[in-house]
Parts: sequence; structure tokens; C-alpha cells
Amino acid sequence: MEILLLQSEEQALRLEKVRGIMNEKKIDALLISDNANKYYLTGRVFSGYIYLPLKGEPIYFVKRPVTMKGDGVVSIRKPEQIAESIGMVPPATIGLELATASYSKVERLLRIFPQSELADASMVMSAARAVKTAEELEKIRISGIKQDHVYRKIPTLYREGMTDVELQVEIERESRLEGCLGQFRINGDDMELYMGNILVGDNADVPTPYDFAMGGEGMDPSLPVGCNGTVIKPGNSVMVDVNGNYTGYMTDMTRTYYVEEIGDLARKAHECSIAICRRLAELGRPGTEAKALYEEAEKMAREAGLHEYFMGHRQKAGFVGHGVGIEINELPVIAPRSRDILQENNVIALEPKFVIPKTGAVGIENTYVVTPDGLKPLTNTPEGLTSLT
Repeated sequence: MEILLLQSEEQALRLEKVRGIMNEKKIDALLISDNANKYYLTGRVFSGYIYLPLKGEPIYFVKRPVTMKGDGVVSIRKPEQIAESIGMVPPATIGLELATASYSKVERLLRIFPQSELADASMVMSAARAVKTAEELEKIRISGIKQDHVYRKIPTLYREGMTDVELQVEIERESRLEGCLGQFRINGDDMELYMGNILVGDNADVPTPYDFAMGGEGMDPSLPVGCNGTVIKPGNSVMVDVNGNYTGYMTDMTRTYYVEEIGDLARKAHECSIAICRRLAELGRPGTEAKALYEEAEKMAREAGLHEYFMGHRQKAGFVGHGVGIEINELPVIAPRSRDILQENNVIALEPKFVIPKTGAVGIENTYVVTPDGLKPLTNTPEGLTSLT
């Protein structure tokens, strides 16, 4: 079993990006153990490590599967064998993934390189992954098409008297049949979610521990987010934000539905969400400050008299958009204190949402690619409020 599933040209592009940032930060080598980063560099997930020097070929230290072969592959049982197996000269600076590795893991890996200065590999990999290659963009485009197929079926999945949980189960079933991998990768260890959010009525106004645009009580305190068994009733909004991972690369899309009727304030807020997305799509060119997009979105919500409900009601999210790719919250971050600058071929999700008391959450979310002409959508389900009946 060959370790590399990427074509050599594609891997070369990715390595060039990573090494360019390593060179800027004066990092001599990275030791990669995070699954998302291993997938980025090889096209697969395996148990083990990638040693990536600034110069020279990567070395793949593999624990499992034991059938893994190929150039640069070294079988190991424990990380201490990394140095001894090849007689490695310790680099002056070694980058480890400080954002995802535990303290004990970092300490153990550092003992392999006792003379090396520690640097942050997470920062390097996040920056490299933020700008997508053509192959990555194609995977995201395919995920967007498949997610659109599922969303267009949602009105046919509704039955009178359904709860939010029952509707989510039907949407998850359609997603899996369409090819959804089920894996919902979120960077870091302080946010969790299963397959996505279906929020009905005032459950959308229940605060959660996570910095999500929307909340929800959840079905159990062990996962306090999302649907809680609310019955879907006339006058309530039904916000759907479900898993778009069909290729190892995700799209993020939200659409809002209702049964029979929905109030004028909710309709106004939903139209404002669409208007914000269209305005930010015009502004989102390479070189644009990410925080400027947030400021424009907040300004439009305030001018519409909707700021009280913007990005939450009882508890507000601290952003209006985020990068998307292998994980659901990559760079750049569209937030008021963000220092990120948009680059061509960034992929970002914009989600200017509103929570209207006694009605629920309204608004949309789309995934876009940054181009010289602005943001181009990769999710194309109709954006208007849609009746389930």
C-alpha cells in the first residue's frame, strides 16, 4: 500500500507552500501528527508522523496500517524510534502542532530533539492550507454540488408533527446516501458537533458553550448544541446547517424553512442576511481585510434595525464567517479583531444569521472562493425562505 495518494505535482504544490512559510518563520523541520495535516500532505490518514525538513524529502513514520509501503516510509512502534531509526541530525528548530497536540505529547516529542528550539507547526500548516490548490477547489466544488442535492430534497422529507430530531435524521440519511462521509472535522478541542444543526423556534436562542453562530440545547448535556426534540409548528423557523463533507473537503451551507407562516420581522431579517452575503461577495477580493467584511455586515444589520438579533440574541457569536476546507473552521476568520487578509483561492463561509424571539433563527450561509472579481459561491441552493408544506 503506497502512502501517497496525491499526484506528485499536487504534493509538490502543497510542500512548496508549507516550506515557503517555514522559510519565512525560520523553522528547519516540522513533525506532523494531526490527522487533518497528514491528509493534506499525503491524501490519506494514518497513525504516525510526517517529518518534513525545509530541504530534502519528507519521511513518513508509520505505526498503522502495517501494510504501508513506499519511498520514505519507516515503520515504527513508538515516536522515540524516529531519530534512532535513521540516525537523524536534530534540526536547529523543530515545529510541533501546538494547537492540537497535548502538553504530554509535545513534551514526549521534544525529547526526541533535545537540542532543537520549539516552534509552532500548527500556525505554518493553517496558513498553508488557507490558500487552496486547483485540486482542493475541485473537491470543495463537488461537495457543494452534493450538498445542494440534499438541501433541495428537504421539503419532501418533512411530515406534519415532526420534531427537529426526526427531520435531522431524515436529512442525515439523505446526506449519507448522497455520499456524505459523516466526519465533521472541527479544528481544536473546544467545539463539538454531530453532523450539523437543525434549529426550530426558540431552541435557536438557547446559549451553548461553543462559539457557533447559532445555539440549541441539544439532546443531552454531554453535547449541548443543536436540536432538542422541539415539534415543528407553524410560525417557527427551521434552520438547517448540516454536514457538507463529501470528499474530505467540506462546504458549509445554511438554509431556512418554515411551515405555513412566518412573521414579517423574520422575513425582513432573512432578506437582510441575503443582502449582506451579496454585499460581502462584492467586497471580498484579494487584499481585503477580513475584519472589514465583518464591519460591513454589522453595519448593514444595524442600519436595518436588526442589530439586536444579529449573530444571536441572548448570546452572540464573535464572527460572521470563517475559512473552510479539510476542517470547518480554517483561516481566514471574518471577525472584528481578525488580522487576516483575504488571498486569492481562500475558501470562506459567510453566515450572517439572526435569531428572532418566538420565531427562531433565520438567514443563510454560503461557501465561497476568493477571486480577483470577488467571492464566487460554491453552494447554490435557492436562498429564500422555503415552505416545508
